[in-house]
Amino acid sequence: MYIGAPAYGARQAAGNSLEDLAEVVRYAHTYGVQVLVTLNTLLHDDEYADAIALAHALYQIGVDALIIQDLHLLDFDLPPIRFHASTQCDNRTPEQVARLRDMGFKRVVLARELGINEIRAIHEAVPDIELEAFVHGALCVSYSGRCYISEVLANRSANRGACAQFCRMAYDLLDESMNEVLDEHGEPIHQRYLLSLQDMDRSAYLQELIDAGVTTFKIEGRLKDAEYVTNIVAYYREKLDAIIPSFHHSIIRSFTPNPEKTFHRGATDYFLHGRTKPMANWETPKSTGEYIGEVIEAKGNTLRVRLEPDIVLHNGDGLTIGAEGFNVNGVEGNIVKINKALLESRYTGIPLYRNLDVEFTKSLHSERRIPVDILFSETENGFSLRIGDKEQTFDYVKEPAKNEAKALETIRVQLSKLGDTPYIAREVRIESQPYFIPISVLNEWRRNTII
Repeated sequence: MYIGAPAYGARQAAGNSLEDLAEVVRYAHTYGVQVLVTLNTLLHDDEYADAIALAHALYQIGVDALIIQDLHLLDFDLPPIRFHASTQCDNRTPEQVARLRDMGFKRVVLARELGINEIRAIHEAVPDIELEAFVHGALCVSYSGRCYISEVLANRSANRGACAQFCRMAYDLLDESMNEVLDEHGEPIHQRYLLSLQDMDRSAYLQELIDAGVTTFKIEGRLKDAEYVTNIVAYYREKLDAIIPSFHHSIIRSFTPNPEKTFHRGATDYFLHGRTKPMANWETPKSTGEYIGEVIEAKGNTLRVRLEPDIVLHNGDGLTIGAEGFNVNGVEGNIVKINKALLESRYTGIPLYRNLDVEFTKSLHSERRIPVDILFSETENGFSLRIGDKEQTFDYVKEPAKNEAKALETIRVQLSKLGDTPYIAREVRIESQPYFIPISVLNEWRRNTII
C-alpha cells in the first residue's frame, strides 16, 4: 500500500502523522503488506534538512520504501531504505528508467500515458528494475509530473502537492478567431468540462500488463473514502486471484465488488492500446456513478423515470444528471421524489446515474485472514501450542478424559476459534493423548499464544 507522509507528498491534504503511520506499518506488516510512503514533491533549498530527517524517521518506524520525485535527495545522507521513482519523474522512456536504475532506484512508477508496447519496450531494455503501473483511478490531462497550469495561474504547483485542479473546471471552446465552436448538435461548447478526463480502468488488461513486464499494479486512492478503497481493492483482488490463484490469504467479504458503485467518473484504458474514445466527460468532473436509466419527465421535485432492469432505488440514494446532483426522498413505481426542484425542459429524456447506493455502501465489509496451522502437543510437564510461527508451552496437570472423543473435539474446536485476530485456522493437529482440559483454560492458552 502507498500512503502520504506528514509532509512533502504530492497531495498536501493527504498527509498522515508519524504516529498514525507507525500503527499502519504494524498492522500492514501483520498481513505481509509493504508500506510505501510518498515523499514525492520538488523541494526548496530550505526544506531538504527536514525532508532527510523525515526519511530517517520513516525508516525507523519500519516503512518499506520511499516514493520520491526530487532526485537531489539522493545527494544527502539517506537511510538504507528502498527508493521508488514517483510517476512525477515522468518515467516514459527506457533511457529514463535505466538512468533511475543506475541511481539506485529499485522500482519505477511508470507514467500513466504509456501504451502497452511502450511498457514492454522499457521492460525489455531495463529488465533488472521493478515496473509499477497505474491501473485505476483519477487521471491528469497532462503528462505525469509535467503539468504547470496550476503553478502558472494560481501559484500552486502540482509538483509540490498543491494542484488547484484546473482540469476539473468548466471552459468555453473558441476557435482562432475567438468564435464559439459548435458541438454535433449545433450548440455552442460553453462552460463544459473540456479537460476533465474519465477515470482509468485497466481491469480487463491485467494479464497483458503482467506479460509486458509490470510487477506491481497501482490504484490511485488518495483523498478517497474507505468505501472506495474497500470496493476497488476487492474488485482488483478478484481479478488477480483469477490470474494468480496461489494467493495465501483468505478474503471474507459481504458484497460483490463493482467499480461503478463508488467514486466513478466513467472509464477509459487511456492510451494502453492507442487513443480510444471517449477519454473525457464534458458534462461533469464529479462522480457520476452507475448508469441506471433515463428521465422521462421532470416536474419540480418529482421525476418520472425509466430504470434499467434490476435497478432498485432506495431513500437516500444519490442521483446525477450531468453535473447536477440530488438525493432520493421517496420512490413509488417509476416516480421518484427528490430533494431539489428541476426544470422540465432541461432534464427530460437525458441519462440518469446513481453515484450513491446506500444499500451497497452498508454492505461494504471485507476481512483478510491469514491461514495458519495449529499444533497441540503433549510435553513432559504439560502441553505445547503452536499457532503459525508462534509457540508457547504450559505446565498443567494431566487428567485423563472420561470421553476421549469429546475431549479431542473440544481441544480442536476451541483452539481453532481465532475470533477477531488476523488469522484463520487452516489445520488443527493434535499430538497428545485425550485429556480433560477446561474450555476456559484452552481459550487462555490460545489467546496467550496468538498475541
